[in-house]
Parts: sequence; C-alpha cells; structure tokens
Amino acid sequence: MRLILASESPRRAELLQAAGFDIDVIPGRIDEQRQVDEPPDDYVLRLAEAKAQAVSSRSPDLPIIAADTIVLMDGHVLGKPSDDMDAAAMLRMLSGRIHEVLTGVVVRVGTRQRRHAERTRVRIAPLNAAEIAWYVATGEPRDKAGAYAVQGLASRFIEAIEGSYSNVVGLPVAAVYRLLRDLVGHEPFD
Repeated sequence: MRLILASESPRRAELLQAAGFDIDVIPGRIDEQRQVDEPPDDYVLRLAEAKAQAVSSRSPDLPIIAADTIVLMDGHVLGKPSDDMDAAAMLRMLSGRIHEVLTGVVVRVGTRQRRHAERTRVRIAPLNAAEIAWYVATGEPRDKAGAYAVQGLASRFIEAIEGSYSNVVGLPVAAVYRLLRDLVGHEPFD
C-alpha cells in the first residue's frame, strides 16, 4: 500500500518501508511549541494531527501517517536538544533510570482519521561523565527526542525496553498498521 509520511524523519521512513509500505515523504512543517500546561498525550497528538492536516490537501486520496515523539522523565518533557550542552543535561537526567517514550500517531484519509498515543518504558544504564561526553561528541543525540537513538550508538546504554521498540525509534509500527486497517476497512496489503 502506498502512504504519505508527513515527516522528514529518516527513521520513520525506514520503519514503514521495513514493514512493507511504499511511502512518499511530504513533511508536515508546523509550529511544535508546547502550550502552557498541555498534557504530554495531548501535545503529541495535537502535533501529529497538525502535521497530517498540513499535508492533507496535497494528497487527499492516499493515507497520511503523521507522528510526534517525546521523552518523559520526572514530569519533564524532553524533545530534541537545543545544543550539545542540553543533550548532555538530558542524558544525565536519564542515566541509570527508567523513562517513557511517548509517540502520538495520526492516520488520515481525506477528512477521516484515527489517532493513538503509544507509551514505552526504557531503562538506561548509569552513565559516567566520559560516556556522556563521548556520546554527545558523536553528534547522534542532536536531532533525537531525549538526546539518544536506541537504534544507534546509544544501544550500548539501553538495559531494558518494556513495550514497542519501534516506538522508541520514533513510530509504533503495529499501532500504525492497526489504525490504518481500522480506517480503510480492510488489511492494507496492496
């Protein structure tokens, strides 16, 4: 089945392609600022909906997949780090602890849509200052929610995952498939 991915994330594109979907990438560029006191689930779902809406007029017939991912730790929402110092601070916060990865997903066809918020718990090993400095210097944390890539160099620090691995990468593929199937009314194999 052919889909539109309303995201520039190469990781999301790779996940969908690995699951057998043909995709066209049309980024849904929006303001991603969190509203004051906005609950995390509402935040990621609002952003995913806005991304889907932003590209819906450009492709009214194909299913659109949009998502937004954040990391939650001690009530703090961790998005992408603003710089390397911010990345190091995030990694210190996550070191030796369990956090949640939250992704809001919207599947839209025309004016109809389905949405879902997926949570996955991740435990990161205790990290010392040298490990954090090394990892930040690789550049990998720069465009990742929570300042790490579970599928990359940071995999050496991940002790456990409870829930969807693909959610931690950036897109809960099983949830996308379920939403797509519910929306189109059949198994989307073609």
